[in-house]
Amino acid sequence: QVQLVESGGGLVQAGGSLRLSCSASGRRIASYNTMAWYRQAPGKQRELVARITTTATGDETTYADSVKGRFTISRDTANNTVYLQSDSLEPEDTAVYYCFANVRLLGGPSYNYWGQGTQVTVYS
Repeated sequence: QVQLVESGGGLVQAGGSLRLSCSASGRRIASYNTMAWYRQAPGKQRELVARITTTATGDETTYADSVKGRFTISRDTANNTVYLQSDSLEPEDTAVYYCFANVRLLGGPSYNYWGQGTQVTVYS
C-alpha cells in the first residue's frame, strides 16, 4: 500500500503564491513512474494540472494550458516528494488539489494512488 499526504494548501489573495507538497510512502515500492497534481473545483470534473514522468532520458513534465508559465512541478526523488509551485494565482485556480502517483511495486505491476486532497482558495 502507498500513502500520499498533501500539504501546503490555504487561502491566498490573487497574484500570490503557494507551494504544495506531496510525500509518498509505502512498502514494496520499486519506483514512481508518474507523479502528478490534479484539481477539482465545485461542480466541475477533476482535471490534470501538472505531471512529471520518469523516462529513459530523464523527467518529463506536462502542464495544463491554464497553468503554463505560472505553475511548476518538481520532484525530490530521494525523499519521494513532489511539489507544485503555484505563482500568479487566480480565483479560477480555487479547487481541491489532489496528488496522484503511478507506482510500480517490487515484482509486480503498477498501481494508481491518490492523496486526500488539499484546499486552495484564491480571493480577489
